[in-house]
Amino acid sequence: MPARNFREMLEARWTQNHFVCVGLDTDYPKIPEAAHKGSVVETMFRFNCAIVDATYDLVCAYKPNIAFYEAQGLEGLSALSRTTTYIREAAPEVPIILDAKRADIGNTNKGYIQAAFQTFKADAVTVNPYLGGEALQPFLDQVDKGIIVLCRTSNPGAGEFQDLKVDGVPLYLIVARRVANEWNKNGNCGVVVGATYPEELREVRREVGDMPILLPGIGDQGADVEATVTAGKDSRKRGIIVNSARAIIFASKGPDFAEAARQKTLELHNMINQYR
Repeated sequence: MPARNFREMLEARWTQNHFVCVGLDTDYPKIPEAAHKGSVVETMFRFNCAIVDATYDLVCAYKPNIAFYEAQGLEGLSALSRTTTYIREAAPEVPIILDAKRADIGNTNKGYIQAAFQTFKADAVTVNPYLGGEALQPFLDQVDKGIIVLCRTSNPGAGEFQDLKVDGVPLYLIVARRVANEWNKNGNCGVVVGATYPEELREVRREVGDMPILLPGIGDQGADVEATVTAGKDSRKRGIIVNSARAIIFASKGPDFAEAARQKTLELHNMINQYR
């Protein structure tokens, strides 16, 4: 079986006008009663399967956040592994982004790489730039995988460090430049920019050219879709991975949760393409 190249998979989805990334932030206590299947692992897995079955024809990626699976211990991690295996089988054309925000010294990162790309079968992973390019090199060397670097995050306190000036330039722009100009030699990098900060997003887009930008913050965090798409799209009116998690997967607390997730995904899909 040929290696799955994240960027090629993403471009294929963009060609079909798919820009929604469904965040599989499967917070066990929030799973609707109708989706419960006995054990924690079976409940989380079956819930995710129902969401994937309902949405895979509308999305550019799935993004499980590992925290929600780690919270449930071995059962949660088993559910994550089973989920990514299922996506590979049911929607093989859709890439999987493991939202793990990994960062450590280079030798330790080799273990993170094995976990992300072998154990959990991801096509891309989010990483933290704080330790520098030397430490991230084992990730950057994964030619077929997506390495998506935190740049300007969506949380309200993001500016505490990210807005600090380095020779008059905000740190998040220094990160964007470093990723675009030095770390992206294999063409496998992207950056994370919160959709909650459209002006900063516009600045980052200018720095990174047509590099993919993962955009959290749509949905429950309240980011504006029109402002996000306008500021984030690349020169080809593509380049965006618009993530929404809770607003989609927990759109209904009833037995229609999968249908409701599809409807929310379709609404976001239509809005993105309206503003492109």
